[in-house]
Amino acid sequence: MNLVERCSKFKRMKFLKSIGVLSLLMLLLISCNSSKKVSESMENINRKWMLVEYKDFTKAELTKLEANMDLTKRAEAPNQYGAKMGCNGMFFTAEFNKGKAEFSGVGSTMMYCDGRMKLEELFGKELPTMNQYKIEGHFLTLSNSNGSKMKFIAADWD
Repeated sequence: MNLVERCSKFKRMKFLKSIGVLSLLMLLLISCNSSKKVSESMENINRKWMLVEYKDFTKAELTKLEANMDLTKRAEAPNQYGAKMGCNGMFFTAEFNKGKAEFSGVGSTMMYCDGRMKLEELFGKELPTMNQYKIEGHFLTLSNSNGSKMKFIAADWD
C-alpha cells in the first residue's frame, strides 16, 4: 500500500468516525429533549385548573360557581387532590401517566347550598369514570370511553 492509499484510507476512517460521533450526539440530544417534554407535561398537570366546559353548563355558570380542581402536589399526600364545584370541598385520589388518568376515592363535605348542587353531584359521579387526560397549551381535558369530557383552563394562565 503506497502513501496515497494510506492517506485516503485514513481520511475515510476519520470521516466515518466523525459521522458516528455526530450521530451519537444527536441521539443523546433528542432523547434528552423528549424526556424533558414528558417531565414538563407532568409538571403542567400539577396546578390548579378552572372548569370551563362540562355538560350543559355555560362558562358563565361555571365561573360564577368558581368550579375548579386543584392538582397541586403535596408532599404529605402526593396523589391526593381537591376540587370545589360551587359548594362543598371535594377530595379524591388520582394518578396520571402518559395520557391515562385514574380517579378514585371521590368524596366531599356534606353542606347543602341552594341552587349550587347540580354541578357538584354530576362532577362527583362522573370524575371516577374519567380515564384519559390531554394537555394542550393551558388547557386540560379529561375524558372517558363514553365520550364525556371536562375541559379546564390553568388558573395561573394570564
